[in-house]
Amino acid sequence: MSQALQFYQSAGNEAFSKMVCQMAPYFATIDPTFVELKPGYAEVRLPFRREVTNHLGSVHAIAMCNAAELVAGTMTDVSIPAGSRWIPKGMTVEYLAKAKTDLRAVADGSSVDFSQPGDVVVPVDVFDTDGQKVFSARITMNVKAG
Repeated sequence: MSQALQFYQSAGNEAFSKMVCQMAPYFATIDPTFVELKPGYAEVRLPFRREVTNHLGSVHAIAMCNAAELVAGTMTDVSIPAGSRWIPKGMTVEYLAKAKTDLRAVADGSSVDFSQPGDVVVPVDVFDTDGQKVFSARITMNVKAG
């Protein structure tokens, strides 16, 4: 089991969320709270706050990219074989609707094969409080064997 997953399971959502934001301070800009983290799945909630809005009064596109990288990265970290490493290599995104509520970002890697080194594509979707998908990303992670 990865160290991140061990800490998540022992510390809980709030403490783990704060720890991640300490390790990578840019994530703190979106004030994320983990809802769930396990191999093949990560979910965070992001509050709708003025600090992450754009000139249209909706959540800024890059704030959603930040959330996507957070869930994709943590999910990849707890899903890859012990001793392996990963780094994001690229991201393709689609902005599907204005995001004007709290958001939920989900990385579902249940169909991703993390067992082999190389590039894997991690899907991420972001939903508003009505369940409408407002953003979609595909993040290429380069996984290296340990």
